[in-house]
Amino acid sequence: MRCLVRRSCSKMGADHSLAGSNFYISFTKAGIKTSIFAVLLDIRKNKIMKYTGIYTLFLLLIYAYCDGQNPIHLPTSFISSKANDIIAPSAPSQIARNIRQDRSGNIWIAAFDGVFRYNGKSFTNMTSKVSSGRFFSVLEDRKGNLWFGSIGSGVYRYDGKSFQNFTTREGLVNNEVNCIYEDKTGNIWFGINGGISRYDGKSFQNYLLSEDSMTEDKTGKSVPDFKRPPDEVNSIIEDQTGRLWFATRGNTFVYDGKTFTTITHDGKPFKNARTVIKDKKGIIWLGGADGLWRYDGNTFNNLTMNFTGYIYEDRKGNVWTSSETAEGWALSRYDEKSLSAKKPTATEIKSAYEINKRMIFGILEANDGSIWFGSLDGVYRYDGNIVTHFKSNESQK
Repeated sequence: MRCLVRRSCSKMGADHSLAGSNFYISFTKAGIKTSIFAVLLDIRKNKIMKYTGIYTLFLLLIYAYCDGQNPIHLPTSFISSKANDIIAPSAPSQIARNIRQDRSGNIWIAAFDGVFRYNGKSFTNMTSKVSSGRFFSVLEDRKGNLWFGSIGSGVYRYDGKSFQNFTTREGLVNNEVNCIYEDKTGNIWFGINGGISRYDGKSFQNYLLSEDSMTEDKTGKSVPDFKRPPDEVNSIIEDQTGRLWFATRGNTFVYDGKTFTTITHDGKPFKNARTVIKDKKGIIWLGGADGLWRYDGNTFNNLTMNFTGYIYEDRKGNVWTSSETAEGWALSRYDEKSLSAKKPTATEIKSAYEINKRMIFGILEANDGSIWFGSLDGVYRYDGNIVTHFKSNESQK
């Protein structure tokens, strides 16, 4: 029998091992945040009782050795879903990064093979004749315009009839647009590789990012395309006080209109944050390499140390996440009724699709209450019982 136990133990040394005649324990940490404890137990016939005390002592040893560290909190319940394939011509067949629904009920999907619109019956690749770039983000602004962020081709604005392309020529800091956000005053913010661009409807104001700081740019400088992490802005949100939060692959920042402040917990900055959201109660949720956290305006509370990619609040107040577990990536739901508890109840949605365990991207609750999410081979829909994969013609080849 092979048992795998995972948790964060940053106080451990480079290599610690304990060997016995019937079990071997190996602790390793080589610059990695999460350590893996591999426990091989050779249980021979009629000897299981002999080792019961040893195994119990071993488990106590793990907790003592990781003094003061937060464990990975596994979901308390699971839902096994049925699988269903729908052949959908022109559906996305590559990585689907972001999903949004517009005021007319159309679902928009930013994917590596284009931006797709689903009208409830069929999919249409809306950018096939506009750009061959990979798309990461979608936003519908207050005027009904749709914005599409690409990697390498800047951002496109679609008014329902025609496209307008904005790149570094028009003032973007870079042509790799990871996320798009509209603030309360109508400014459009673009999270870009190398910084942030704010568009007021007429011109751009840029802010340049290095791993440890964010500064306003007054020179019109742009950042070369395809300069990869850590200078990448992944997510933007405005809190109840009007401050803007920026989750990046470096530090996480809050901007009050004048100064960028680095967000910390236990004296350390949040690093490699992938998503930041504000829920209906004004609570800030932050997810990334440091796990899943909530901030009530005074205190940060950790829910799990699992790497968290996406966070989404549905209309009932449940919070959905995609996160990395011992078995791969998982779609989980934190029940709204338990969110006031220090450790809310999480339910993991078990999918029969093995590819979902490799990665889960943007999450959306559609108007009908179904949950949509992206994966490596397109888009999926969960209706509470069945996970449906919309398979394109390309995915059939």
